[in-house]
Amino acid sequence: MAQIHSYESLGTVDGPGVRFVVFLQGCPMRCKYCHNPDTWAQKGGKEASAREVFCEAVKYKRYFGKRGGVTVTGGEPLLQLDFLIEFFTLLKEEGIHTCIDTSGICFDEQDGRYEKLLALTDLVLLDIKHPDEEAHKALTGRSGAPARAFAQYLNKKGVPVWIRYVLVPAYTDGEQTLRRLREYLDTLANVERVEVLPYHTMGAEKYQKLNLPYALESVAPPDEESINRAREILGAKR
Repeated sequence: MAQIHSYESLGTVDGPGVRFVVFLQGCPMRCKYCHNPDTWAQKGGKEASAREVFCEAVKYKRYFGKRGGVTVTGGEPLLQLDFLIEFFTLLKEEGIHTCIDTSGICFDEQDGRYEKLLALTDLVLLDIKHPDEEAHKALTGRSGAPARAFAQYLNKKGVPVWIRYVLVPAYTDGEQTLRRLREYLDTLANVERVEVLPYHTMGAEKYQKLNLPYALESVAPPDEESINRAREILGAKR
């Protein structure tokens, strides 16, 4: 069984093509720019089995075409490994493309379930928060070591990866920070694409509703010049 936050039936920004997107409940990080604080608590949303979610997803198979499929995001989907393995097994039996959107923050190489899961995974959208360890902790509340280990593991296994990086003024947009990240990405042979995601304030209302402080209340979204500079340094898709 999984804790499901919500579904998006015809998503177009979470992997290639048209996708059915499953948002899972629960995340151990507290990213200052998170726009889904309602997914943080693991005990929330609704409970559903892998078969139930599969039956919901497969309704949209005719829309997927050659490139689309199913993406599982969150929250942090790797908190629910057993569900992912069962769900992706069902999807692969149906010939559906599978994708995980994750920060890798829960990764443990000693856990054999990761090998099983990645054998069923066609693509990983890897959300890199910050290349500097101390800045990562300040931004997310957690060490970035598991995420870096996961990136190396994906590289070793040859799993295709799209990198996602949220550009936040004064937090993640410094030129040295961007160049350091580019140097790191250049060591990974499995990165197919880099996406720069400009910070936005669309989630601020959720913090008010949940009676939570919004740490970036005074931060404005990045301007076009900053976005283009980051894309150029990181070799990102425009």
